[in-house]
Amino acid sequence: MSLFRAGLIGMLGIGVMAKAFAADIPMDTIVLGGLDKVAARVNTVSGKVGSAVKFGTLEIIARTCVSRPPEETPENAAFLEIYQLGGKDKPRVFSGWMFASSPALSALDHPVYDIWVLRCENSAASRSR
Repeated sequence: MSLFRAGLIGMLGIGVMAKAFAADIPMDTIVLGGLDKVAARVNTVSGKVGSAVKFGTLEIIARTCVSRPPEETPENAAFLEIYQLGGKDKPRVFSGWMFASSPALSALDHPVYDIWVLRCENSAASRSR
């Protein structure tokens, strides 16, 4: 019986020590930064989650864009699919998560363009800017 109590107390202690995280907040608009390495120009593009946004010869589709709640460390993350336009086919050049705080963690490897997530926001916030 004492072994059972020790195990139960240990499990309760672990549960108390574990930090509770709030769920990410889904947003409906993504704001991206883009660098054209040839022209040496930086631009900002935004679009709705689920719709295509063009940057140069790239087509970018944000499948999801989430933001952390205000009481946690600020972070915006998006799952992106990026396609190369031009030619007969449209090859996918990137598919994965990008994080605003760590753009190099999961970067687009492209000879002409760099793309990164700036922020995720809701349409009401987008209109007020």
